Amino acid sequence: METRMTVNGVLVYPMGEERHEYFTPAFARRTKKRFCQYDYRHMDGELFSCVAPTLAECRRRRDE
Repeated sequence: METRMTVNGVLVYPMGEERHEYFTPAFARRTKKRFCQYDYRHMDGELFSCVAPTLAECRRRRDE
């Protein structure tokens, strides 16, 4: 599956940058509940990734 965050299934963005996109999973289509998939690649190359209801929650988890 291609998204804004990947090319041929590989994450493509420079270090120190964050990317996010909202999606509705199949189990939540009736309620239309959306989630945010968040990825952040630190300057040392380490990747942080999470899924939460909001972008603010994702950033809070990253900062912990």
